[in-house]
Amino acid sequence: MPKLQIKILEDKQSLGRTTAEHAARSLRVAIRDGGLARIIAATGASQFEFLEALTRAPDIDWAKVELFHLDEYVGLPITHPASFRKYLFERLIHKTGITQYHFLDGQRDPQVVVKEVGRELSSQPVDIAFVGIGENGHLAFNDPPADFQTEEPYLVVELDEACRQQQVNEGWFAKPEEVPSRAISMSVRQILRAKEIIAVVPDARKAKAVKACLEGEISPLAPASILREHPNTTIYLDRDSASLLGWSATKRPSSVSSAL
Repeated sequence: MPKLQIKILEDKQSLGRTTAEHAARSLRVAIRDGGLARIIAATGASQFEFLEALTRAPDIDWAKVELFHLDEYVGLPITHPASFRKYLFERLIHKTGITQYHFLDGQRDPQVVVKEVGRELSSQPVDIAFVGIGENGHLAFNDPPADFQTEEPYLVVELDEACRQQQVNEGWFAKPEEVPSRAISMSVRQILRAKEIIAVVPDARKAKAVKACLEGEISPLAPASILREHPNTTIYLDRDSASLLGWSATKRPSSVSSAL
């Protein structure tokens, strides 16, 4: 049976610290039990505090961590400020010394990259997927209506207007026309294959998507709603991203805990 846990923290700083503590525990267990932790890491402004805290966590043998990332723009060089490869190098790999990583090179033929990295990803189970939820409810770059059926590990997708505007809002691009129209994205089904999923979702700009994904129907129109079908997912919210949820302080579902 699916077991979705929802944790609500006061602000994105406490959210980042608490999520990192959880993630560090899971990494240590995966390394202890399997000798290697295979992880998927999200990028974007919502992950800043979490990754900063995680890279400072003690007693993680990062040499025994194998990293995949969720998505990358087609045609964007690694030198561009919005490159997710650049992001992961600067915010995770360089700070921890991870040596085993598989990047989606958006400057190569995307169909070739999808096959090559997908083959590596599918070779063994993934222990932990760190994800976010987009302002349009997307999971990775699976914009609505998302493909809930494909079993392919990665897809080449078209980015919708809301997704491209989000990238401008976060400061990665000056205007929507500068955002690439296509991206390589991990598929929804591939994300759900992870043994554990930890979602990091701060900020008021995510509140509408959080409400749709947690209180609406499980639907391709709210892609991250599919997380409710995973047997081991924890979604971390702050006060702002949880602000539109209809749960009162006294009638919160038993799966929800709050540090407010």
